[in-house]
Amino acid sequence: MSDQVQVRLLFVDYGSYHHETVTIPREAVARYERLIDCLREEPSILQGIHVDVGRLCAAHLVEEEA
Repeated sequence: MSDQVQVRLLFVDYGSYHHETVTIPREAVARYERLIDCLREEPSILQGIHVDVGRLCAAHLVEEEA
């Protein structure tokens, strides 16, 4: 099992939707009850990526392929 997980982010910007997939530490996700809180508050994530939570519509873990 990898120590990283992929998270798919869906943004809306003036009626247009687009998505990004980011990789974040698995252990950071485990420390939070909600994924959005992890993305907004986790220092190790905030140092590496910027998430515009005002335009964020959805965030979910990408299923690992077997």
